[in-house]
Amino acid sequence: MPTYVTSSSQRTHRSQVPTHEISHCKGWTSHRNEGTEYYAFKMTLQEMVNQAASLYSDRKAVCFDECNDKPPVFYTYKRVVSLATELTIFLQNHCDHKGRFEIGLYCYPGINLPSWILGILQVPAAYSPLDPDVPAVLTSYFMKKCNLQYILVENDKINKFKLSHAGWVDQSSFTIDHVGLTLFQINWSSVDVNLLLDGTEDKNGNSKAASNWETDSIANLNQLEAKTSKRKYMDVRQQHSLAYVLHTSGTTGIPKIVRVPHKCIVPNVLHLQSLFKITPDDMLFMASPLTFDPSVVELFITLTSGASLLIVPSLIKMMPRKLLSTLFHHHRVTVLQATPTFLRRFGAQLIKSTVLSASTSLRVLALGGESFPALNVLRRWKDRGNKTHIFNLYGITEVSSWATCYKIPEEVLSSDFRFDSTVPLGSPLLGTTVEVRDATGSAVLEGEGQVFIGGKERICFLDDEVTVPVNTMRETGDFVRVKDAEMFFLGRKDNQIKRHGKRLNIECVQQAAEGLCHVEACAVTWYQQEKLILFVVPKDNLAGDTLKELQKHLPTHAIPDELMLIETLPFTSHGKIDVSELNRIYSNHRNSRRHDSKLRRPEELWERLQYLWKSLLSLPVDSPSTSKDSLFLYNGGDSLKSLRLHEEIENFAGRAIPGLLEVILSSPIAEVYQHVLKAVFPREDQIMKHDTGKRKRNESSGREFNGESAKPKSVKYFNVAAGLIAFIALNRGNRMVSMTSCESFMDPGNAGQAGTELRQQASYSSAVASNTMKNEMKENKPTNIRSSPEIASQANETSTCSVEQAPSKETVLKMPEKLILRVRWKSNMGKCIDASPLVIVPATDDLSATVYIGSHSHAMQAIDLHSGKVKWERVLGDRIESSACVSKCGNFIIVGCYNGLVYVLRSHNGEIHCVFTTEDAVRSSAVVHPFTGLVYVGSHDQHVYALDIYKEECIWKLHCEGGAVFSSPYLSILPDHLYVATLGGLLLAVNPATGHKIWKSSCGKPLFSSPHCSEQCVCVGCVDGNVYCFSHSGEKVWQFSTNGPVFSSPCISSLTKQEIFFGSHDHFIYCCNMEDQLFYNRNKGLRCIR
Repeated sequence: MPTYVTSSSQRTHRSQVPTHEISHCKGWTSHRNEGTEYYAFKMTLQEMVNQAASLYSDRKAVCFDECNDKPPVFYTYKRVVSLATELTIFLQNHCDHKGRFEIGLYCYPGINLPSWILGILQVPAAYSPLDPDVPAVLTSYFMKKCNLQYILVENDKINKFKLSHAGWVDQSSFTIDHVGLTLFQINWSSVDVNLLLDGTEDKNGNSKAASNWETDSIANLNQLEAKTSKRKYMDVRQQHSLAYVLHTSGTTGIPKIVRVPHKCIVPNVLHLQSLFKITPDDMLFMASPLTFDPSVVELFITLTSGASLLIVPSLIKMMPRKLLSTLFHHHRVTVLQATPTFLRRFGAQLIKSTVLSASTSLRVLALGGESFPALNVLRRWKDRGNKTHIFNLYGITEVSSWATCYKIPEEVLSSDFRFDSTVPLGSPLLGTTVEVRDATGSAVLEGEGQVFIGGKERICFLDDEVTVPVNTMRETGDFVRVKDAEMFFLGRKDNQIKRHGKRLNIECVQQAAEGLCHVEACAVTWYQQEKLILFVVPKDNLAGDTLKELQKHLPTHAIPDELMLIETLPFTSHGKIDVSELNRIYSNHRNSRRHDSKLRRPEELWERLQYLWKSLLSLPVDSPSTSKDSLFLYNGGDSLKSLRLHEEIENFAGRAIPGLLEVILSSPIAEVYQHVLKAVFPREDQIMKHDTGKRKRNESSGREFNGESAKPKSVKYFNVAAGLIAFIALNRGNRMVSMTSCESFMDPGNAGQAGTELRQQASYSSAVASNTMKNEMKENKPTNIRSSPEIASQANETSTCSVEQAPSKETVLKMPEKLILRVRWKSNMGKCIDASPLVIVPATDDLSATVYIGSHSHAMQAIDLHSGKVKWERVLGDRIESSACVSKCGNFIIVGCYNGLVYVLRSHNGEIHCVFTTEDAVRSSAVVHPFTGLVYVGSHDQHVYALDIYKEECIWKLHCEGGAVFSSPYLSILPDHLYVATLGGLLLAVNPATGHKIWKSSCGKPLFSSPHCSEQCVCVGCVDGNVYCFSHSGEKVWQFSTNGPVFSSPCISSLTKQEIFFGSHDHFIYCCNMEDQLFYNRNKGLRCIR
C-alpha cells in the first residue's frame, strides 16, 4: 500500500520543509520507526501559548476592529493570559471537572475570544464553540449529543440564548465579572429528546436519539475493552486529552460530532507555523468562524509565535470592500488563510490591485477547504511584481485540521502555459499519512482513487467513538488523480455524476469555465440530479457566449444545460460556496421563466420554436426564417441538444407532450410545430381555450383583478383624492388593514385624512375580500372538503385599531358544501421561515397583489399572489424572523432583522429607502399608525421605538425596564394606547405620540405572546401558563390558567367581540368568553403551540 507520509526516504516536494528546518520547533520530539518519522507531541495548545506569552508579554496579541468610528481595541499577551487565568479559576471553582470535560462557548468573535478559549483549555477542558446564528434545534442537539453540562454565554447574548433554548434546558447561571461571560449549568433530565432534530435521519437512513449516547458509549467501551490490550488504541476517556469539539453542518443528515485531541492538532500548528515562517512581526486575520476547524490553526499559529491576531465582526466579512480596506490598508495583514470562495468575493480587479498587488502587505496566502483555483486564474489575480507566497491546503474535519500542503512555485505562476493545469495537493503534514485507494481498497500508484487520511496520533473521535486504533485511516469522499507521485484533486464523491451514460466530475466543468477570460467567478450544480447548471459572475457585466466557448475545452457530455448570470456567489458561514442557495436561485428563476414564457396563443408558437431551433444549432438569431423542411439532426443537432429542445418546448407549453422527442429526431421543423400545436391548442377543448384567454387578459400586464372584480357594483366607494391609491393589507395575526396612500410618500401631511374615512375603508375592504373569494371559487370549482354553508368574508380583523364594523348581509358569502385545497405555488427561500406573510391587494386593476415575507436565509421576497412569481428579492444583513408591515402610503415595507436593524424597503423593487439602528436583534414585528404613519417596533435591546420613515428619524424610544421586546406591539385607537409586552414580564401601555408610559403591570414571567385588544380590554399570554386580561386603565380584570406556558398570541373574535382564542404548551387550543368562562378546549395532538 503506497502511502504519502513525512519520511526520510520520500523525495522532498517544493512545499515540504526539510526535517532540519522544523527540528527546533517547541513542543515535540522526533522518533524513527521502520524508516518513517512520527512525532510524539508533549505539549498542549495552552502550554504553547503560555510559553510564547512569557517571551512576548508586552507585544500585541489580539486586535478587534468593529470597522466603525470607534478605534480598534488591542490586548497584549500579558492581558490575554491574565483574563484567561481569571476565567480558569472561576471555572475550576464552579464546575465539577472530573474525567473528560467539555465546556460550550456561545459567543461571537471579539477581543476576549482568545482569553475565553485559553481559559477553558487551562481548566483543563475542551472548548465546544456554539454559533448563535445556527438554528437553535441544531445547537441543542449538539449540546445534548456532547452531553455538555456547562455553557459559557457572552453576556450580551444571554437573552438570545435563553430565548433560543426556552423549554429545552433547565438553566442556572453564574456571572463572571471581568471576563464578559455567564456560566450556565445544564440539566438535561427534563428534556424531551424527540424535540431535538425530531425525525432526522442520518445518511444511512437511521434515526438516532441523542439520549442514547451514554448507553452506546458504554456498550462500545465494553466491546473494545478486551481489544486494547492486544492493539494500541487512543482513548477519548484519557484525562485532559481533548482540545476542542465541533460538529459538521448536518446538510446530509444528522450532524457528526468530532472530538479533537491535542495530539492531533498540535502537529498542524507547528508545521504550518514553520512553513509560513510566522514571526512576532506578523499580523494574521481570523477569517474562519469558530465552528470551522481552520479557525484553530489561525488562532494558535498566531498565539504560539508572538504574532498578532486581527478579529472583525462577522457582518464585516460580508462586505468585501470594507473588509479589504480593514485588512490591507488599516492593519497591513501579512498572513491570510481562507477558502477560495472567500477570496473570490473581492473580485479579480480588487484581488489584483490590493490583495496580490506589488505593494501588498500580504506575505502568505493559504487557500483550503475547497477546490484550489486553476493556475491561469491565479495568474490573472497576481499583479506584476507581487511576492506573496501562495499555498494549497487540503484536509477534512474528521482528521482536524489540514492533511497536506503545497507551495505554488513562483516560476509556475510567472509562466503562461497549460490552460487546464491544476495544482497538486502537495505533501503530508507532520504525523499525517495519506493513502489513495480504488473501489476495491487496492493501492493506486497511477490513476484515480479516493483519498484516505490518518496517522499514528492524527486521530479524532467521531460521534460515539470511545477508543480508536492508532493509525486509523479515515475515508474522505474526495477523489484524486495520481500522476508522477503527485495527487491532483478531482472532486468530492458527491460531485461524481453519470451524465448521458458518461462519468463526469462537475468541478472539472467549474475549472474550465473559470479559466475563460470573461468569467469573474463561477460555480456548477447538479440540480435535482437532472440538470447541469453553470452560475457565472461575469467580468465587466459581459459574459460573452460562454457555453459556445466551453465547447472548445470540454466534451459534449460536460457542456452545462443552462447558464445563469449572477452578481455574486453565495457562501456559507464557513466561507464555502452555498450550493443549496444556488439551487434555490435557479429554482426561482425556473419558476419565473415558466410563468413568463408560457405559451398564450397559437401565433406565438412558430416564433418561439424558430428561436429555440436557431439558438441550439448556434445559428444567428436574426438570420432568415428557418426552412420548414429543416431537420434538427442534419443541421448540427445531436442527442443532447435534442433533449434540451424537447425540455424547452415542454417548458413554454406548460405540459408534457407525448411523442415529442421522436418527432424532433426524425421530422422537419414544420411537423414539430404541428405536433406541439395539436397538443397545446386542441380545437375541441373550447373550455381550456376560453380559460386561457381570460387568464391572458389578467396576466399580460401582471394585474391581479380586472375592472369588474376590483370595482364591485354593490360597493359604494369612499372618496379618494386624485393621485391616491387605495389598498388593503393582510398581515401578521390575520389583521386586515385598509388605507389610502399619501399623494407623495415623502409628504406625511395627508395623514389625517385616513381617520375620517376609516369606517368606510373597512366596508370597502370587506367587499374587495368578498369579491376576491368569489373569483377564486369560480376558478377552482371546489369539490371535496367539507365547509360551513355560509362563511363571513370578514372573519378577520378589519384594522389594527379597535374601530371595527360588523359584517353586513352583503359581506356574507354563500359557499358550496365541499372545497378542494391545492397548492397554487410555492417559493423556496433557502432556510426556515418563522415570519408571517404580508399580503397587499391594491384597489386598482393595473397593479397585482403581492405577498411579502422574509426568512432565516437573510432573504426578503416579494411574490405575485396569483402566479407565485418572485417580483424581487433583497438579501438583508442577517436572519429575518420579524413579519413585514406596510407603510401608510403603501410605498414601503418595514421589517426587522437579527443584526439589530429595521429596514424600510421600497415595495415595488425592494431597494432600501432607509435603515434604523437598534442595539440588538429585532424579532418583533412592526405596526403602523393609520393616522400619523409612525412605525412602532420592539427590539431585544429592551426598547420600543417610534420611527418616522418619511423624515427618516426616530421620534422617541422607550426603555422597557429590563426586558427584551420579542413580541409585537399592539396599537389601539380607542383609547389611543400602544401596548408592549416584554420578556421581563411587563405589559406596558404607552402614549403613541410621546412615548410616555401610561401604566404598566407585571405578570412575573416572560411574555412571548403579543397583546391583543378589544374595545374594553387588552389580553396577553404568559409563560406561567396564564392568559391575563387588563382593562385599558391597567386593572387586572381576570386571568385564565392552562397547564403549560402560553407562547401563542390571543385572538379576539371580530364578529362577536366576546370570544378569545389562544393555544398553550399543554397541547390544547382554548376558546373563552371575555368573562373568563371556558367555552371549549381542543387537543390538537401537538407537542407545543407557539
